[in-house]
Amino acid sequence: MVDLAYGRIRAVVLSGELAPGTKLRQVELAERLGISRTPVREALLRLSAEGLVEPLANRGFRVADLGIDAVLRRLEVRAILEPRIAGLAAERRTERDLENLDAAIVREEQATNGIAAHDASREFHVELARAAHNDELLRVLESLWLVEVGRRLLSRRWVVSEWPAEDIEDHRVIMEAVADQKVEEAARLVAEHVSGAVDHWDSDLYVSETSPGPPDVTDGAH
Repeated sequence: MVDLAYGRIRAVVLSGELAPGTKLRQVELAERLGISRTPVREALLRLSAEGLVEPLANRGFRVADLGIDAVLRRLEVRAILEPRIAGLAAERRTERDLENLDAAIVREEQATNGIAAHDASREFHVELARAAHNDELLRVLESLWLVEVGRRLLSRRWVVSEWPAEDIEDHRVIMEAVADQKVEEAARLVAEHVSGAVDHWDSDLYVSETSPGPPDVTDGAH
């Protein structure tokens, strides 16, 4: 039941059917889904951990902002976290780690659309975190990357820029530094890579990019 509630609520949030700030009332969601309140609450807690909903003090939950501002906040955290991840990966990587990084780059090179390119790019960063051999760092990084939001944004970037080629080149030089166990260089390259993403998204092109949808489309769930 928890998985059912999680999947249904997550789909509604990501579709934009519910606007950022819309309140999610457990009783009404349970009635809508035809289940008890307990699995609904568990599902909302899981979605809160992913950053898709936000808890309100003693007042339930609300839909989180999934627009550019939210992307930039997550990128700020990644700009702090990922250079250290890259340094640890350079120290600890195995041959299998390098094979996985290379495979992610190859998949990005072979991508024929924005969604495939996004998924391969994300895979590279996840494999880099996996190469640091610290499960907590891996979990934090994965929680910062909302797949559906990234797909939507990078599908646009795929069309209007040279992003794919630039992203692939960045990933190649990062992998080389990790392979050569150049800790400081790997950290510097990743810092520059994430900083470039911040500069791109923090531009006038994307100021109006927000999750679509009217604020009150559910019966009383606002």
